[in-house]
Amino acid sequence: MVATLEWLLQSEGYQVAVARDGTEGIAAYGKGLPDLVITDIIMPNETGIAVITGIKRINPAAKIIAISGGGRIGNMNFLEVAKEIGASTIVTKPFDAEELLGAVRSLLPTAAAAAVAAA
Repeated sequence: MVATLEWLLQSEGYQVAVARDGTEGIAAYGKGLPDLVITDIIMPNETGIAVITGIKRINPAAKIIAISGGGRIGNMNFLEVAKEIGASTIVTKPFDAEELLGAVRSLLPTAAAAAVAAA
């Protein structure tokens, strides 16, 4: 998934930095303050929920797209929680390239902006 997102965003002219897990994603954000973060909800070391929370502590105005196919576990819908704690938008897996790019374009008006994908 990470390699596909990286290729898709780069093919549209975005600069992309990749983090392989949630811990790396939060650290990468703190070092570079990218214009956009794309995070999966279910990933190693830190969940996407922890990534959103950590990034919002660093920058409350951060733009974040949360993606997940996990849906509900018990009474918790992870994408709804992500939106409630600060995700700018949510995208449900499976999604097509245009759906994700539409979400990116709605948050970043130009491809000159940088994006970091943590998934």
